[in-house]
Amino acid sequence: MTYKHRAIIDSIPGYKQGKPAPVTQGQRSFKISSNENPFEPLPSVVKAIEQQALGTINRYPDMRGWELVERLAAMDGVEPENVVLGCGSSEVITQLVSLVAGPGDEVIYPWRSFEAYPIIVAGAGASSVQVPNLPDGSHDIDGIIGALNEHTRLVILNNPNNPTATSLSDADARRVMEAVPSDVLVLFDEAYFQFNTEPNTNVAMDLFREYPNIVVAHTFSKAYGLAGLRVGYGVAPADVIDGMRKVSLPFAVSDVAQRAAKASLDVSVELGERVQAIIAERDRVVAALRSQGWDFAEPYANFFWLALGERTDEAAAIFTQAGLSVRVFSGEGIRITIGEPEANDTVIDVCQQLKTQGF
Repeated sequence: MTYKHRAIIDSIPGYKQGKPAPVTQGQRSFKISSNENPFEPLPSVVKAIEQQALGTINRYPDMRGWELVERLAAMDGVEPENVVLGCGSSEVITQLVSLVAGPGDEVIYPWRSFEAYPIIVAGAGASSVQVPNLPDGSHDIDGIIGALNEHTRLVILNNPNNPTATSLSDADARRVMEAVPSDVLVLFDEAYFQFNTEPNTNVAMDLFREYPNIVVAHTFSKAYGLAGLRVGYGVAPADVIDGMRKVSLPFAVSDVAQRAAKASLDVSVELGERVQAIIAERDRVVAALRSQGWDFAEPYANFFWLALGERTDEAAAIFTQAGLSVRVFSGEGIRITIGEPEANDTVIDVCQQLKTQGF
């Protein structure tokens, strides 16, 4: 059908969800394509949902999410006026882009990076300025700074970067902040920061206290394991938060999600143990692949990146045959989530097989 619509929509790549685990009779399969937490929800979180939320699903949630906002503000050492909720951190980013950018404006971000960035920017009618990553998958800071001009309305830094799992150093983050005009916002997308063990990494909340133009996006989808409930939040100057709320989706964060998030904050010790377990598994997998002869950038998220170039699709087929769904970027590489130990063992076996085939 031919219909009148915004031409820019034709330029938007559709977001592709990670494939489910392949189904093969007699073989256990695993989904390691979406960077999900492999642990089931903690019993206390499930209990909070059952006892506090199920009886209220016939009512609209608190649109501001005030109780959760106050908890998050206290945790991050800011005022509640500095916090906004979103349907995952993706919606927080959408709020921000919708607030600051439109036709004729530019949003700068590294590439390859989070696949939603070009979709969100084009949806706002603005133009993406994609700065290619360095060969190791890290941000090209000189390139990002060099892309700044009078049309720039937002700079996005992704730490750790998705899908390459590289860390952004504090020194590089400060270089960007010194170069960006104070009236242009800089978004630090830290969806995976809990897994970042790089000692010299930037911590966006530290910079937030030093610079007036920083926005930080966090999520409950990854370390907290609440991907299915869709709750994230942003930290920003109060006037920016006020603007983001104006363009936010009304009632986007359900009462179930808000209560589950609050319950998760009450069990930080248990969740911390789970994060450390995932980090330990990541380190185990990386060590095994290094011993096989693989050479790739040290990962600082709950996933790692294999740059396989033109043989990417060939390798992906072998992962599928082994019962593993991975995130495939044809012609570039494969992103592999750290999953259950058995899934990780299979990853190690497949990577050894790939090595024997000359990858």
